[in-house]
Amino acid sequence: MPPRSSKPPAIPAIDAGLRLLSGRNHSRHEMRRKLGRRGYSEADVDSAVDRLIELGYLDDRVFAEGHVRRRSASRGPLALSAELAARGVDRAAAHEALSGLGPEAQLAAAARLAERLSGRRAFAGYRELLNSIGPKLIRRGFSPGTVRAACRAVWEGTPGLAEEAPAPSV
Repeated sequence: MPPRSSKPPAIPAIDAGLRLLSGRNHSRHEMRRKLGRRGYSEADVDSAVDRLIELGYLDDRVFAEGHVRRRSASRGPLALSAELAARGVDRAAAHEALSGLGPEAQLAAAARLAERLSGRRAFAGYRELLNSIGPKLIRRGFSPGTVRAACRAVWEGTPGLAEEAPAPSV
């Protein structure tokens, strides 16, 4: 990746990487891309990323687990998997992070989201609710079966199942 600016960076790549990590966790791919955009040479980027991995500050598995934990309240496993892939996390690490997101936790998150998306709007029937809220839940990565169950729970006035289901343990 060509440097973004013509002047060389003022601080070493490892320091820039540590500054990035002070804000939030990053995947290896993100770190390489961000350091490259800041004008560091490929050798400097490789050296910094290798050192951050060696020190234990950069770990795709830990990044994936944290990402799933933060986003699982509003995203289903399909969307989370796509987000992790876009951030350069390999399939094995993504699968491991998503394995803690069981069907009960997915249903609970989808039901809470469906209840929030439906707001105070009165629906004529379950089908209308499903047709209105369902596509939004599908776009957020929930499976069709989970969407139907979540909409059914909201329609029957039992989104309390969201409180009964355990939170995702990632």
